[in-house]
Amino acid sequence: MVTPVLATKLFVPPRRTDAVARPHLIARLQQAFDSGRTLTIVSAPAGCGKTTLVADWVATLEHNAPPVQVAWLSLDPGDNDPVRFLTHLVAALQRIDASIGSAALTLPSHSPEASETALTALINDVTQATTRIVLVLDDFHYIDALPVRRALAFLVDHLPERMHLVVASRSDPPLPLARLRARGDLTEVRAADLRFTSAEASAFLSQVMHLQLEASDVSALEARTEGWIAGLQLAGLSLQGRSDPTAFVQAFTGSHRFVIDYLAEEVLQRQAESVRDFLLQTSILDRLSGSLCDAVTGLTTGSAMLEELERNNLFVVPLDDRREWFRYHHLFVDVLRARMLREGRQQAPALHVLASSWYEDHNLPEDAVHHALAAADVERAARLIEQALPVLRRRRRDVTLLDWIRRLPRETLAAHPVLSVHYAWSLLIAGDLPGVELSLADAERALRATGTGNDGGTSQGVEVPDGEELRTLPVMIEVYRAALAQAHNDVSGQQQHARRALDLAEPDDHFASAAAGGFLGLAAWAQGDLEAGLRAFGEVRTNLALAGNAADVLGTTVVLADMMIPLGRLSEAQRAFEQALRDAAALGDAITQPVADLHVGLSGLHWQHGELTVATEHLRAAQALGERASLPENRYRWFTAKARIHDSEGEFDAALQSLAEADRLYARGFFPDVAPIAALTARVWIRQGRLREARSWAASHGLTATDALTYRTEFEHVTLARLLLAEYRQGQLPATLHTARTLLDRLLTAAQTGGRTGSATEILVLQALLQGAAGRTDLALVPLERALRQAEPDGYVRLFADEGAPMDALLRAALHRGIRPEYVRRLRRALLPHAGDGPAPEPGENALSERELHVLRLLGTELSGPQIAGELFVSVNTLRTHTRHIFGKLAVNSRVAAVRRARELGLL
Repeated sequence: MVTPVLATKLFVPPRRTDAVARPHLIARLQQAFDSGRTLTIVSAPAGCGKTTLVADWVATLEHNAPPVQVAWLSLDPGDNDPVRFLTHLVAALQRIDASIGSAALTLPSHSPEASETALTALINDVTQATTRIVLVLDDFHYIDALPVRRALAFLVDHLPERMHLVVASRSDPPLPLARLRARGDLTEVRAADLRFTSAEASAFLSQVMHLQLEASDVSALEARTEGWIAGLQLAGLSLQGRSDPTAFVQAFTGSHRFVIDYLAEEVLQRQAESVRDFLLQTSILDRLSGSLCDAVTGLTTGSAMLEELERNNLFVVPLDDRREWFRYHHLFVDVLRARMLREGRQQAPALHVLASSWYEDHNLPEDAVHHALAAADVERAARLIEQALPVLRRRRRDVTLLDWIRRLPRETLAAHPVLSVHYAWSLLIAGDLPGVELSLADAERALRATGTGNDGGTSQGVEVPDGEELRTLPVMIEVYRAALAQAHNDVSGQQQHARRALDLAEPDDHFASAAAGGFLGLAAWAQGDLEAGLRAFGEVRTNLALAGNAADVLGTTVVLADMMIPLGRLSEAQRAFEQALRDAAALGDAITQPVADLHVGLSGLHWQHGELTVATEHLRAAQALGERASLPENRYRWFTAKARIHDSEGEFDAALQSLAEADRLYARGFFPDVAPIAALTARVWIRQGRLREARSWAASHGLTATDALTYRTEFEHVTLARLLLAEYRQGQLPATLHTARTLLDRLLTAAQTGGRTGSATEILVLQALLQGAAGRTDLALVPLERALRQAEPDGYVRLFADEGAPMDALLRAALHRGIRPEYVRRLRRALLPHAGDGPAPEPGENALSERELHVLRLLGTELSGPQIAGELFVSVNTLRTHTRHIFGKLAVNSRVAAVRRARELGLL
């Protein structure tokens, strides 16, 4: 979140000495604050005095006892970028206490979970404040970006007691206002409240506008404007110097829109020509300073003109204490810009170019780009964006950067190969694979058009970047093409482009060699040659180290572990993660990005070891570090890891929610998708007993037990085998048993041939469970013993424990046979929390049957009795019989108690 802070956005508007006092509204705001309510909204159309009212109230807080501190943030359209919004939110609060938000500043905000992490850190800091705080968010109507709106909702839901939030907006903010209203946490000030009464209108026209009017004229103006403050101000400006104010008052009627147009025209016509020209020319600016106005108008009187406008109440609002920066009233500038469109449409682009040039000269690239785009000077905008690329990348302003690039015509992008390649990268992250192809093709054409020129000049109308950028672009295009091929499961194309990138890379271009070599390693991984993939990534790490990319060296640990785990090398993967964390600690704050990914990786290993508390702690550590400490392509992993923990704890709905968020964040084109999120979701459905959904998943993916088997689809076919096992338990159909057994035999052969001991161990577990479901305990112990022998050295636990009661029955039998007794007892303790307290329970008449276990799993869902009967293809009476048997065996008398008891016993 390191991004420049505009101090003018944090300025509390000054209180006018001649302002109309509104004690009844001030008292309402004060009462809301004193009563401890969470939120005050001031919601009304433009020109109703929202900002003035709130500013007048906060000015009174300096006399409050105990003291109150105020943080003010004026929002604008640029704050739809979540990084910019949170940066300025922190800056506003740091004007109160510099320590507030120091942790949040290190956290980015591109996703809901990352924004919530940053806001959590900020809220925790506020709870330590020694004084009460009022936070004002002015002009919230400019915010339409969903991430920022979600950030506001999160802030409101978790607002500390010491903070009171005030939101001023032309429309209601997207918050649960009905809920807040019902529980007494909301104060509302609306347009009807803000309208001037006749007495207030009279005071305004006399005190502020310095007019002496008849009472009847004041009443008429108040009636015509409906107490609308901006309308009264415009009318007052028009009335100044008139000899017959009554005739003027009677000359207009109509809606607010008509009043705006009419009165604004009257105000402008009564200004000197030099003032009118200044107002129209500078209306293109969001903020005004003397120097900037001079650059746009070509004059040297900008500062003096702004001072005069403020003295004359011409809708100029100061933005700092020194009165160096101003803005026009929103309503007034709308009118000015509308007139500019009518009268100066041809002049406006040139004015925007002048503004862009001024901002460029003053090293304010965002404003420079904004005005270049407004001028439709796309070549200038492209050049400025290219210059700003390194800074915006460092500051993680991805949202702003992508928005800029999207506003450039395709032909302009095509003439800027650097922008085309960067756009391709952004589209790859967004999953727009056709767009990636088009952008890379544009970049290749642009590079061909440069000929052999390599000096940063321009050739054939193509904008050529500096020599270094030009030299490395062909290599990166091939690397991105390799990523694109991987996203399309085109391993051959992936290898072809990666080798071409290696051929194009210079001998000392270690980073390009690492990127290309990485995709060759990923291709080997996708083909199931994991040992070759590990060797390739060993070379990748060497090249990354030579390139000085310490963060990327650490990041490769995630890839290496992904290949070690199917090989059954859990201990080696854990040592790699732990060493990488030690290396990151030694590098200090200079390296943060992959550290969260390392914690997520360790969480998965501790989960498999049955250490759910430690696994959760690593996820919390990753979450605290935030999005900045994670590579974009890895951010979905946090949610898949969390889903595994939820699943093991029997929280299936929570697991599915985490997987849905993982799917939203998943970015194709970075790693082989060997454990698809859809298949993970199907596994949770199977555990829930939702076999129809799981069967629908298999059908939609075209999975059958007779498919040709590849490593890329191994996880899906193992999931299909799990589905067949569950369907056999439900229906006891011999054909299902045969199909499942044949598929598992083929999967085991493929895994053993590929040396994937970890995969083979899971398949052996399923073979044992299938034989157990068929009542063949002796046959089940054969694959189970092999699985135990392979799993014990690396400490697998959840692989067995998550199988519930059917696995416990097999483990009891293994224990009677003396098969690896210590390990089996450890697994049974994980399966049944109380199993280690005494002798292992023997199977007996109170043991639940497979059918009853299935009914029990469905009782743990939200399905009704008739719905459960439908899932089981039985009558409601048959279901009641099963339920009575379950209640009797568990010694309970209700569905809720049965589910609770089953979870205590590890049956669910």
